[in-house]
Amino acid sequence: MNRTDKFLEENMLLASCIDADDVLGFFNDEMTRGLSGEKSSLAMIPAWISEVDSVTPGEKVIVLDAGGTNFRTCLISFNEKGESVIEDFRKVSMPGIRSEVTKEEFFSILADNVERLIDKADRIGFCFSYAARISEDHDGYPIVFSKEIKASEVIGQPLMKCLLEELEKRGHDVREKKFSVVNDTVATLLACRAGFSGPASGSVGFILGTGTNTAYTEAVSNITKISSCQNHMIVNVESGNLNLNLGPLDKSFFESTKDPELYHFEKMISGAYLGPFAHHVLEAACAEGLFSEGFAERFKKLETLTTTRMSWYLEDAHNQEYDLVRCVADNEADALTLWLILRSVIERAAKLTAINLASAVLRTDAGKNPRYPVIINADGTTFYKTAFLEEYTRHYLFEILEKKHGRFVRMIRIDDSPALGAAIAGLSV
Repeated sequence: MNRTDKFLEENMLLASCIDADDVLGFFNDEMTRGLSGEKSSLAMIPAWISEVDSVTPGEKVIVLDAGGTNFRTCLISFNEKGESVIEDFRKVSMPGIRSEVTKEEFFSILADNVERLIDKADRIGFCFSYAARISEDHDGYPIVFSKEIKASEVIGQPLMKCLLEELEKRGHDVREKKFSVVNDTVATLLACRAGFSGPASGSVGFILGTGTNTAYTEAVSNITKISSCQNHMIVNVESGNLNLNLGPLDKSFFESTKDPELYHFEKMISGAYLGPFAHHVLEAACAEGLFSEGFAERFKKLETLTTTRMSWYLEDAHNQEYDLVRCVADNEADALTLWLILRSVIERAAKLTAINLASAVLRTDAGKNPRYPVIINADGTTFYKTAFLEEYTRHYLFEILEKKHGRFVRMIRIDDSPALGAAIAGLSV
């Protein structure tokens, strides 16, 4: 074993170091505890909505999409073929992105952008891409704002009730409005109905961008922390928070991040963290003498890696426009060691991603017949734009699900999934 392989193995950075069965078992145990209300790193938030078989053609729904730093509004309807028609689209900055806003300011800004649409439809679908508790009446109560949104007074407030109250103050009759608030991953799952018309036995929504999350359909009899007459319900796993700790460099990296006790799984696979984690790994590799002194000195001067810059090197390791290529200079040994370490970090992330998706599929009875696979709607630029990540994820999904468990999946990509899923949610209530 050469020094690079030994370094990667000792720090649990090789995909082969991960026992898929062990991690699947841990995922399943945490999911079970979360569903029963026991202490768990997985929130397992009931969405109070099920997968739908069809949508009413021609009926318009007001769609709100609060995600990242933007707030989007539009009208959406579906034709007889199930194809979406998007009208009157508008995008503005999320309230609270620049400075702290009060509850009144927050809902006033939302109302400013919804007011032009409120009398054009009686159904509203709201994709809310932040952690929120969903109530049985389909309202959403924010738990925490991420992505630098500053709106502390909105935490715990019913989103749609407050928004409709603001619109009512402005003279609009909102008594007949029906609404549904869903997480973006739940919306991604629901969007399967709009973007895939073939036979299937189930759906999974998956996002791997700046952060990561998963949604799937669970038997309500297993969600013992709630009481419902439904047979099945979509669950927002909040999978990025899985308390998984693999190796010493993972632990030291967690300690360097905000909230070191939270979002361990996200910090291993998502776009906000893959680059910085790789930088942390390379610093350790330099300290152990895996690189030349020249590389180590030049690397010290680099800004912390981003996932994009990390990916660029793997895509074209000879392009002198890339800082990592210039960092290795003409040292072929350094160039190869760098490539192997970065590729290993991504391959491990891909295997963990596959285990995450497999854990959702294996919670169900779906996907046992290859003619009726589970449809995985995967969304997020990190998943599709990071070198090797999608390719390796598909490989490990095949190894874990099909070869080992006899489950079959089909991965698809549906544009505008959060908006389309929110529209379907709004039409289903």
